Amino acid sequence: MIKLLYLMPVLMCVFWFWYLQQRGLSVKQGIKGFGYIIGFNLIIALSLWLLMILTQR
Repeated sequence: MIKLLYLMPVLMCVFWFWYLQQRGLSVKQGIKGFGYIIGFNLIIALSLWLLMILTQR
């Protein structure tokens, strides 16, 4: 399951790009959304990594 976690940010960015295209917005106008997606996924990844480290002992 953890091996597939890299797909989550990729899929979220694809959906965000699709949303921007449907609304007629440019990627430059939606760059903040991409930042939020990457930040959100980094927090999830770091949390899971920390839980994995803590539970191995």
